Amino acid sequence: MESGPAIFAGMVFCLFGASLLAWTVTRVRQHRPVAHGVSPVASATVAGVVATLSLALGAWCFTRL
Repeated sequence: MESGPAIFAGMVFCLFGASLLAWTVTRVRQHRPVAHGVSPVASATVAGVVATLSLALGAWCFTRL
């Protein structure tokens, strides 16, 4: 009964993290800003960290099944 919410949360976190990581990598490779008005290095770093944490949180949710 408790596996349903864990699967849903894990999928949401993993999809968000993977999408954010793919978008950030694409923007950095094209030499475009990740966020407007912010240092390119700082914004890419923060987006990468948030994406990695989201993927880790999704993986943690899947271990709770």
